[in-house]
Amino acid sequence: MAEARRYAGVLRAWFRETLPAAGNARRLGVLTLIQSLGLGVFLTSSAVFFTRTLGIPAQRVGLALSVAGLCGLLCTVPIGRLADRLGAGRVLTVNFLLAAVGFTAYCLVDGFAGFLAVACAIAVLETSAGALQASLTDALVGEAERVRVSAQMRSLFNLGFLGGAALAGAAIAAGTPTALYSVVLANAALQLVSVAVLLAMRLPADAGPRAAAEAPGGVLRSAALRDVRYVGVALVCGALELYHPLLTVGLPLWIVTATDAPALLVSGLLILDTVLVLLFQVAVSRGARTPAGAARMLRWAGWALGASCLVFAVSGGHGVLLDSAALLGGALVLVLGELYQASASWGLSFGLAPAGRQGEYQAVFSLGRGLQQFAGPWLMTSLVVGAAGTGWLVLAALFVLLGFAAPPLVRGLEKARARTEPTPA
Repeated sequence: MAEARRYAGVLRAWFRETLPAAGNARRLGVLTLIQSLGLGVFLTSSAVFFTRTLGIPAQRVGLALSVAGLCGLLCTVPIGRLADRLGAGRVLTVNFLLAAVGFTAYCLVDGFAGFLAVACAIAVLETSAGALQASLTDALVGEAERVRVSAQMRSLFNLGFLGGAALAGAAIAAGTPTALYSVVLANAALQLVSVAVLLAMRLPADAGPRAAAEAPGGVLRSAALRDVRYVGVALVCGALELYHPLLTVGLPLWIVTATDAPALLVSGLLILDTVLVLLFQVAVSRGARTPAGAARMLRWAGWALGASCLVFAVSGGHGVLLDSAALLGGALVLVLGELYQASASWGLSFGLAPAGRQGEYQAVFSLGRGLQQFAGPWLMTSLVVGAAGTGWLVLAALFVLLGFAAPPLVRGLEKARARTEPTPA
């Protein structure tokens, strides 16, 4: 009985830590759950929907999504600047409304040209949404709580994504066009629910576009892109996010082509990663609430991710049990690096952005993530499958070097800001 009470106390403490506080922080959490549910539903079923229901050949789907990803990268910074001028809440509301139209339009596609147009529009909206939500988080919860709330939202995101993936699995199992069309339309409906949640939020009177309206240049001209040190930090942080294609592309290919582990372990490791992030992201984020702490955490992320690659490198050809054990151990080390990297990214992107310019600077920071999403699958395929053990060593060295580069870059950026920003009277 005492043991049960102790576990119940631990569970209550975790809920208090992970559930955002009442008010706008909790509304942001609800928004994250809705968006992640829709993303889980759509991403899990999209390949089947595009190829079997819409009839687009797989190679052309890949081409269209690559072009769409490039469109998203090109439009993110102008949209971020627009958010600084008009307010992140307003721009994000329009974003979700257009996303509802875009996902509905997928159901009307009857050829490759239409598919490409819709995919590009959706990519622009989805790529910019992350930076807009980060800017809105800063406006709603303030400097003291923005890293913690971002960590809470990532935990809730994983929970919603798991639920969405389960719903999509049911639609895929049904295998009918009606079921797959319903999934896409459900995602469109969730975008409208997100709009309702946004409209219920109360933006503080001193937040929003007022301070940002004086940012130099037009919407298409970005001072953040000329902030070379900030761009450098963004690229390092984004490159460390290569753990994502490593987990979703490189590792599955390695398991099925080079190890004796069962293929079922692919989904098992993905589920394990999702659950561990859900459980521990908020706790790990405590050390990243200042740029200096976040920079140290980014260095730890590089070490952990590099170590995971070394463990994965020895997982081939040693029998089912040994290979499975090595893969499990590598996945546990990898999720530690993932937790460090995600926490550091919030501390750096928020803490190094000038006041009133969060939309623009968050958009620039997201470019590192976008480049990783663009090049990551090809890099993982080339190194893990093409170069095998050597490829794992190259990846390990890359992660460690990126981790070492982070603290000097952040210190240089802070010193440059101290020289150029006026001293308070």
